[in-house]
Amino acid sequence: MRPRAWCGVLAAVALSATACGGGSEEGTAARTAEGGARGGGFPVTVTDCMGARTTFDSAPKKIVTSNASALELLLWLGAGDRVAGTGFPPGKGALPGQLADRGAKVPVLGRTVIPKEKLLASGADLYIDSFSSMKNMGGAGDAPTPEEFKAAGIKHVFLKSTACAAKADKSPRTDLSGVEADIEQLGKVTGTSARAAELVGGMRQKTEAVRTALKSVPEDKRPGYFLFDYDAGTKQPMAVCNRQVANAVITEGGGRNVFADCAGDFKPVGWEDVVAKDPDWIQLAVRNRGSEEANRKAFDEAAGFLRSFPATKDLKAVKEGHFLRINSELTTIGGVRSADTVREIAHTLHPDLVK
Repeated sequence: MRPRAWCGVLAAVALSATACGGGSEEGTAARTAEGGARGGGFPVTVTDCMGARTTFDSAPKKIVTSNASALELLLWLGAGDRVAGTGFPPGKGALPGQLADRGAKVPVLGRTVIPKEKLLASGADLYIDSFSSMKNMGGAGDAPTPEEFKAAGIKHVFLKSTACAAKADKSPRTDLSGVEADIEQLGKVTGTSARAAELVGGMRQKTEAVRTALKSVPEDKRPGYFLFDYDAGTKQPMAVCNRQVANAVITEGGGRNVFADCAGDFKPVGWEDVVAKDPDWIQLAVRNRGSEEANRKAFDEAAGFLRSFPATKDLKAVKEGHFLRINSELTTIGGVRSADTVREIAHTLHPDLVK
């Protein structure tokens, strides 16, 4: 995997776009962001990507997150008061407004991947990992071993919707069940299961409404969709494969990922491959720049490249201006707002069916 391409993927992890969640979810998150109810239900046992089990006899008191996506989930759950540090911190404008103040108070242990020594010395009793098998994520070989985590008293759990995509999953992701399972698992581990159920219920309400609206559209009649990861570089495009969260978001949104025949999470392809697919729609997937103006400029740059690049200027989607301006984080990183992205894609691709 090319280092520059992974820099784009890594940068997407660190940032997030402006809020687009439902009102009831946002209001509850704002009320609980300083420390949601820590319920019972212990002991709780969870598994990693390969099935190894970890048991919690009580809720963790000091949590470190590998990146902003895991941090955001804890903030939604109302467990933000227990986060003692994070890697890949959220950039300006990354978190929804009602979570931003609490998120800004979280100590930054690493601008990218947290250094091994700093993580082990953090005093945390839980580390939530979004990466695991994702290749070249800042030098996975430098990550603590299971024995080192144990010696430091840190339990290590994973967001399987991103961490396990290339390692353990055996089938394509076509819905948000994996993301929902992550939220439910974190709810159990942190003692916030009631809040997790509320969040997942809100997500399902949105995606089921889209699914109902699109039930008359056969899968083979759905428009071809290409996620153009502009920040991964333009010399060689990075395709989203069928085990990446984005494949689920695109599929539930009524699109047909043109690289869904690729097993795994991401894969570098050639522009000739994109031309051969000739997608009906292209997502200008740029990472959040921190303001509407900066984001607009980045989207314009991505569109300008496609319009001027000889290999892409005659693509159907480019000639018809069929672009979706959705930040990459809201598509490639699973979270509460994934359901909103599903709805946005569905409305753009099927405006007569999804209002």
